[in-house]
Amino acid sequence: MNINDDLTQRWWNLEAKLAEKFGKKPDMEAILFLIGMQETGFVQPKITKEQKQDLMHVAVCTVLTPSGYYELEKTDEDGFPHFKQLKEHKTLSLAEQENFLKDHILFYFEQQGFI
Repeated sequence: MNINDDLTQRWWNLEAKLAEKFGKKPDMEAILFLIGMQETGFVQPKITKEQKQDLMHVAVCTVLTPSGYYELEKTDEDGFPHFKQLKEHKTLSLAEQENFLKDHILFYFEQQGFI
C-alpha cells in the first residue's frame, strides 16, 4: 500500500462521516466552507459568493497553520481571523496540491476530535 492509498481511504472515511452528519457527500469546497464556518462562527441564511470565498480562505489558512505556512495575526471585531503568511507554498501539480490540502484537512478534523 502506498501513502496515496492511505490518504484516499482516510479521505473517503471523512466524506462518509460528513455525509452521515449532513445527509449529503461534501466535495472539497464544501468541506473548506464548513471549516471556515466552524472557525468563524459565521452562520447566516444567505451567504454571498464573496463571504463564501472569505470563509474558504479562513479554512485554508487554518488548516495550513500547523505546518507553518500561516499564523493567526488577529481576530477582527466581526470575529473573523486574519492570518499572516509565513512561507511560500510549494510548487506542486494539481493532484499534489489536492493531496496536500486533503492531508491538512484530515489533520484538522483529527485535532477537532471528529475523526
